[in-house]
Amino acid sequence: MVGLKELKRISLLQEFPDELLQKLQPLGQLRLFSEKSTIFDQGQRAEFFYMLLRGKVLLEVELTKDIMISIESIKPGYSFGWSSLFRGDSYRASAICSEPCEVIAFQSEQLLNLLDEDPHLGYWVMKEAMGILKNQLIRRTEQFLNTLRMHPEIQKLFPEQ
Repeated sequence: MVGLKELKRISLLQEFPDELLQKLQPLGQLRLFSEKSTIFDQGQRAEFFYMLLRGKVLLEVELTKDIMISIESIKPGYSFGWSSLFRGDSYRASAICSEPCEVIAFQSEQLLNLLDEDPHLGYWVMKEAMGILKNQLIRRTEQFLNTLRMHPEIQKLFPEQ
């Protein structure tokens, strides 16, 4: 079982009262991964939600058979495997450890059942998740727009400064 101290190190859970964290504790499994280990593959059924305690995880997407790109670097305290919060979904990227990692893994069906059974806990998880996902969406939109602005064909549309 994962300790309260470990759960409180996770951004998603930092504002949670102890009584809610105690409900999550029995579901969390500590897992260790070595450098270059694959935690999950793009397209694989999303069966676990992860929280990184130590190390660094790269989320990579296969553009073509020969081209993989990193779309995000997960640092300690952050969560990944968000697709697992939607029943029957698949991971949209692969999660690769760029150094040895320690994670808390939640089996998604167990987690979702708990959130269904305890609407107060479910509200807290979804409220905090929405804040994190909103920030990710804003950041990725800004990155996309900056990339477009740097494209030579699009730069021609802007007046000279």
